Amino acid sequence: MLWTVLLALLVLLLLQTQLSVCLRELRTGGSSPPISSSPSSSSSSSSSSSYNATQQRLPGAIIIGVRKGGTRALLEMLNLHPDVEVAKAEVHYFNVEEHYRRGLAWYQAQMPFTLPGQLTVEKTPGYFAAPQVPSRVWDLNPSVRLLLIVRDPAERLVSDYTQVLHNRLAQHKSYEPLEELLLHKGQIDPRYKALQRSLYHQHLARWLEVFPREQIHVVDGDALIRDPFPELRKAETFLDLPPRINPDNFYYNATKGFYCLLSAGHDKCLDESKGRPHAPLSTQALKKLCRYFRKPNKLFFEMVGRSFSWC
Repeated sequence: MLWTVLLALLVLLLLQTQLSVCLRELRTGGSSPPISSSPSSSSSSSSSSSYNATQQRLPGAIIIGVRKGGTRALLEMLNLHPDVEVAKAEVHYFNVEEHYRRGLAWYQAQMPFTLPGQLTVEKTPGYFAAPQVPSRVWDLNPSVRLLLIVRDPAERLVSDYTQVLHNRLAQHKSYEPLEELLLHKGQIDPRYKALQRSLYHQHLARWLEVFPREQIHVVDGDALIRDPFPELRKAETFLDLPPRINPDNFYYNATKGFYCLLSAGHDKCLDESKGRPHAPLSTQALKKLCRYFRKPNKLFFEMVGRSFSWC
């Protein structure tokens, strides 16, 4: 009888020891950097190296702009590549002081989980026109690759206004007509912020004060909409990615009026805000706007070493 009691106590002691070990491992795992929740990473038989393989990494490439230039389309198309993972939301780390004060750990926590060898990409179109951003990005990673997608600056301006108008109306707020903001005494008003965001040469000049030209890849946003594949192949080359995106990844959606994405039998179209009808602008005002942009556009063409078919 005594031996039976002693044996039972011994078994109970072993069980308590094993339980303590399990609880300690759980607590240790909870304080480690986040990892993938896939079955392979949670398997008890996986090695410690594979346990830490999937993690949040700082971006190796950033889409810096331009606002309403096609940044979301470019991000989603790059995400077709198996070696690319993208931050799903705009982070606004370098251009919003509240976010920047949260520090590098906060920024990294906004990134997707990736495997070694995969490229992390984030996009925040507000970076391009924010004066403080180029030096901040350089301080973080002077070898980061930058993608700048541009479109006709007049069309970009109208699209910019249209988005603001839509947001204001959704909040039941009034908003001035476009021409009242754009024109002052019949002439283009340079104080209009949407106009300033379309002066690409001014903003690019600040980036080129910090980064070499070869580290900034310019994507033709108008061409990306007309025929995505050639622009994506150029982006793959710039990012040193093996060519994995192909023409079969795109199909034209006649209802939406733009290309949608196709991968592994699943299709994806951009949300309903893309392709939204633009706010009206008179022919006379548009001509004035195009004339205003002629010199800024020419300066931009000289900076990037190529020209675009803009108004």
